[in-house]
Amino acid sequence: MRPAYPFDEGATARAVVDEHGVLVEWNEGARRLLGWAPEEVVSRPAAQLLADGTRAEPPGGRRWSGTLPLRHRDGHAVPVWLLAHRQDAGDRAGDWFVVSPLREDDTRTDDDPLARAELVQAPCAIAICDDRLRLHTVNDAMARILGAPGEQLRGLRLPEIGGRPDATDDIERHMLQVLHTGRSTDVHTDRRGTDGRTVSWLVRLSPVTDDAGRVRGVCVAVHDFTDQYRARQRLQLVNEASVRIGTTLDVTRTAQELADVCVPALADFVSVQLVDPPEPGGELPIGPPHTPVTLRRVAHRSVRPYAPETLVDIGDSEVYPAASPQAVALLTGQAIVVARTSDEMEKWYAWDPERLERIRQLGIHSTMSVPIRARGVVLGVAVFTRYEQAAAFTADDVLLAEDVTARAAVCIDNARRYSRERETALALQRSLLPRTLPRTAAVEAASRYLPAARSRMGGDWFDVIPLSGMRVALVVGDVLGHGVQASATMGRLRTAVRTLADIDLAPEELLTHLDDVVMRMSAEAGGEGRPGEVGATCLYAVYDPVSRRCSLARAGHPSPVLVPPDGPPRVIDLPAGPPLGLGGLPFEAVEMHLPEGSVLSFYTDGLIENRGRTAETGRRLLCTALAEPTSGLEETCDRVLQTLLPAVGSSDDAALLLARTRGLAASQVATWDIPSDPALVAPVRGQALDQLDAWGLSSVASTAELVVSELVTNAIRYGTPPIRLRLIHDDTHLICEVSDTSSTAPHLRRAKTWDEGGRGLLLVAQLTQRWGSRHTADGKTIWAELNLWEGD
Repeated sequence: MRPAYPFDEGATARAVVDEHGVLVEWNEGARRLLGWAPEEVVSRPAAQLLADGTRAEPPGGRRWSGTLPLRHRDGHAVPVWLLAHRQDAGDRAGDWFVVSPLREDDTRTDDDPLARAELVQAPCAIAICDDRLRLHTVNDAMARILGAPGEQLRGLRLPEIGGRPDATDDIERHMLQVLHTGRSTDVHTDRRGTDGRTVSWLVRLSPVTDDAGRVRGVCVAVHDFTDQYRARQRLQLVNEASVRIGTTLDVTRTAQELADVCVPALADFVSVQLVDPPEPGGELPIGPPHTPVTLRRVAHRSVRPYAPETLVDIGDSEVYPAASPQAVALLTGQAIVVARTSDEMEKWYAWDPERLERIRQLGIHSTMSVPIRARGVVLGVAVFTRYEQAAAFTADDVLLAEDVTARAAVCIDNARRYSRERETALALQRSLLPRTLPRTAAVEAASRYLPAARSRMGGDWFDVIPLSGMRVALVVGDVLGHGVQASATMGRLRTAVRTLADIDLAPEELLTHLDDVVMRMSAEAGGEGRPGEVGATCLYAVYDPVSRRCSLARAGHPSPVLVPPDGPPRVIDLPAGPPLGLGGLPFEAVEMHLPEGSVLSFYTDGLIENRGRTAETGRRLLCTALAEPTSGLEETCDRVLQTLLPAVGSSDDAALLLARTRGLAASQVATWDIPSDPALVAPVRGQALDQLDAWGLSSVASTAELVVSELVTNAIRYGTPPIRLRLIHDDTHLICEVSDTSSTAPHLRRAKTWDEGGRGLLLVAQLTQRWGSRHTADGKTIWAELNLWEGD
């Protein structure tokens, strides 16, 4: 509803004609002009008011002005200048609002302040309104804006001339304020121009006063701020692009952000196609691609639901020939604008009749293909399309699209490089981590490794290492840093741990040697004589299923959680130890008895620590998850991950290793104390053969007899009493161990032809699956392992 003002509404002749040509409104001004009362003309065809049989076709467009002879009530013809504009009615055709100014009281005197304020030829658009807010004077510039001769508009109010009702009403309210207060004011307004682009104005309203200082009217000066308005819009879009594009390191998400930012601010439809590398994980070549070029659609956005413009689904590829706008943009490195002038659109898209038909159906009149380039590499092309926006792409639009696309290109290239590095690191890490855990008699193990969801790959690792005497080593570690370097460092440390575990070092000794390895790696990674920043944490444990004892030590790593078979989970109180790479600081080990069926939980800090959650809270959640009954360790691993890690993934790598302890029955172990007398070796062999018969292992008795004989003879000849022989077996292996109190380790040597000895260990190495020695608190143990399956 239009605002009511205390002015003479009859000063303008007004009528409303509906879409069928019938008069639906007739005001007092119209009666004064033609003499007809409202009840005489309302609901009748407006054409009956035309004089002398004049016929007038309905005006086209939304606005019309001109002079028509109208029939007065007394019968004579009256030439009347009319201004008609169609009112907005949504989907249907609106009514025509017809006005004509009345000038019955139009008197001008030389001392009229309104007349003295005339600036007809001024380049600035100026209009003078009287104290009834009716146009008194309109200069040529203002007449061009209003779209009608200035002399004909005299006597009309702004809302009667047409345009946006909300804008003209707002201006009229401010004009009334100027009349009442005598103070100037500014109003910003905009409208759609004839080319479909928005035109922005600054309307400056100033009072017109007489010699006594009384306000007699309002001066309306209109300044065209379209350039500044469009520059502000471009700046706003560029600023929005810098904020919204590149929020993640995901190529598809970044491309979608480019499309989202530009619709509808710059185009009605935007699609983003990227070039795939020649081989998975490979690099894109420098320079323009070869034609025809294959592009993969990764994102698009439309002003319409379901994107009717697209012929290619996201994820699908399409081949573009050399004559296509997309290929030309990629080859030249320049934006290609195609407008629907003459046959330009048909010429550019002749290679794809289906696409050309879709262009005709939607009324697409302008497209712009902008290459996506970064660091000398052509990444793809962004295609901008207009059909609902009436204006075609201008040179300023091209510059804006190139600027926004260039910003997006850097983000896409960063995401692409990150994805390639992440895939490389992930492949490297997967190749270095154990694909399957070994089956051992000591533990049943299950594991999980989850790479970080948003950050770069880390250096988390875990391992299960079989040791001599049916023992097993359990290890978990975390390398400082991320990326390929961290994964490579993790691989070196895992190899070092396996090497040190092969010589059966105690946990605290192994960590001491591993600390030296990290310090050397840090020195190698540094430059200019300064050490690099290579560091890691590690937890190492050794479990013996015969004694059911476990020895653990850690280097700055979180303590494991123990789940006894008959009690709640608890964190093992273990000395923290310094992180690896500091050097010179000792590590302490803790030895504890573990009942058979106990579950040890080893993990990295990425599992328990997360944004908004402390490590202590994470440990409590871990204990809660471990306490719930499950059908097995695999299900327990899944439950732990569901409890501790969010659905979107962890912000850091997370590794989990669960081990349920087993024990060897006393019947699976046999031990003899050996006198230090070579003459007693034969009885010892006999006792060993009897034990193998009792175990049902007669198939390997002959091989085991030779191994026992050689190991016992060596211990008697070169070792120091007391000497002990131990046989251990499970379903797959038989282990022979001979211990003495000497710390001298044996070694293989090649015996000469005339040598009487020196062939014992060589024979043991050939007869067994593997053999070795380990230092103990009292001396050393020589062991050899036979595979029972080969003996069957």
